[in-house]
Amino acid sequence: MTRKFSNRFESAFERFALKLSKFAGGTAAFVLALSLILLWGVSGPIFNYSLNWQMTMNTASIITFLMVFLIQRGQNKDSLAIQMKLNEIIASMSGASNRLIDVENLDEKDLELMSRHYSELAMTCEKEFNKKKIHSIEEAVTKNNLEFTSKDKIN
Repeated sequence: MTRKFSNRFESAFERFALKLSKFAGGTAAFVLALSLILLWGVSGPIFNYSLNWQMTMNTASIITFLMVFLIQRGQNKDSLAIQMKLNEIIASMSGASNRLIDVENLDEKDLELMSRHYSELAMTCEKEFNKKKIHSIEEAVTKNNLEFTSKDKIN
């Protein structure tokens, strides 16, 4: 019973978070937030810049803090969906390098190394200017007589 409640709660929260993030990313939310900030600023002299007046903005800061987490949640979900779609494309293409599947899990140093390899691939393609020919990282390394240490090799 607890699991059923948890699933329903997660589903309800998912729908709520999606609607709220769509609203928060829209023009209406920006105009509303800007209007409230301007109203708050203009009302300062009316309330003699009191502690309550200042606390109003602090409360708004808490809402902003929570929105950051909501936005990050949405970005994480979108990023995962995009990665899955790209992985499917890579996996389904003949001649594609499978080393790119799950590339997002590499550390920064390995990503930089792969970036260098793809720069070399781009140079090879640019030199030959043969768009119909399929090129690979290995071909770029071989044709440009590049030497990488064993720790630089991509497996």
